[in-house]
Amino acid sequence: MKKKSIPIGRPSVLRHTNARSILKLLREAGSCSRADLVRVSGLSAPTVTNVVKDLLAADLIEPLGEGRSSGGRPPDMIRFKAERGCLLAVQITARNIFFLFTDLDGSELDRLEVSLAQRKTKPEDICRLIGNELKTFLRRHKKTREKLLALVVGVPAITNVDEGSVRSISNLEGWRAVPLRAMLSKIAGCLVIVENDTNLGAQGEHYRGSAQAEKDFVFINIGTNVGAGIFLDGKIHHGTGWSAGEIAYLRLPSISRRKPAIYEFGELEAVLTSSGILKSWREACSKSARGARKGEPDAVEILDMAKAGDPCAAKILRQHSEIVTDIIVNLSLILNPGLILLGGEIGSHPALISFVQKQLEGGEFAAARIASSVPNQRAVLWGCISLALQALPSVLLPQPEL
Repeated sequence: MKKKSIPIGRPSVLRHTNARSILKLLREAGSCSRADLVRVSGLSAPTVTNVVKDLLAADLIEPLGEGRSSGGRPPDMIRFKAERGCLLAVQITARNIFFLFTDLDGSELDRLEVSLAQRKTKPEDICRLIGNELKTFLRRHKKTREKLLALVVGVPAITNVDEGSVRSISNLEGWRAVPLRAMLSKIAGCLVIVENDTNLGAQGEHYRGSAQAEKDFVFINIGTNVGAGIFLDGKIHHGTGWSAGEIAYLRLPSISRRKPAIYEFGELEAVLTSSGILKSWREACSKSARGARKGEPDAVEILDMAKAGDPCAAKILRQHSEIVTDIIVNLSLILNPGLILLGGEIGSHPALISFVQKQLEGGEFAAARIASSVPNQRAVLWGCISLALQALPSVLLPQPEL
């Protein structure tokens, strides 16, 4: 076998590594002096000077002039040019598509919600819609297509992140084995990442939500769907077949009657979701409640009624909360996370969280802490932006050819 030399010490490789390190420091600091970079990076002053020249030539940073003096010569300040490009986050659901448009620091520039009612929802239709809205964002903020450096999309489905393919979205037409990354790459012309939405919810909570200080936690989303994003050692855990966290398919006594099937809804999805709670209400409570109120309540209102003391609604809350408690105990026994976050319109409801916390009291194997996700912050979209920011160094400073 012919031996190959490993170019560890090649100047181009070292210079590239140093450039990424300095750029990371500048992105985190916002602005600083070259002396600050020397002190924090541990690199020599000549090395930092050369790297700064390279970054200036690449239009990634800009000089700010002299900073405040601490007694000697005023330092020359520099900053990362976050406005040099932009990022787009997209969340696809059965009813709506949500957009978040930011600069390269993750600062919000724009956001949008588009209803899918009365629209075609085949993959090519959704991609066309995303492309049209992307053009609008770029035009509104006076940016060229080349300024878009990353597009991250969250979907309610098992997703092969390496391939950028979506296994199946049961409640959208034609969404089986969809090569979504390839389709969107033709439209966006930039880095495209496709990820499961609940995983992105966990990423978003870690980025700027209720789990910022946690390395190991589980984010359970219960709303129109049921799923869990598992965060281990500071990153999303996908599992061998990309299905880690698909708790809608868990087998529980008195509920599970068939084996999980990937192209069908999980049995827990029919019970725990908003539609499941509404079904329970219709079956057990609607007749007795007809005289008490006009119209049918939605799932959140049913939980509100349970909290206010309605006996039938309270029974539904108890039944559903006991299932959630079982899920949490099982996840705690297997993963032993420091935190379990409950999100979604059902999962984050105060009545459900309060009941679950009471059920877990005294359990020696319960999660260290149960908490609600940050309300109304669209964690999935911020999870998209977080992944885009993580990928940004490879886009701004591609690895040199060896």
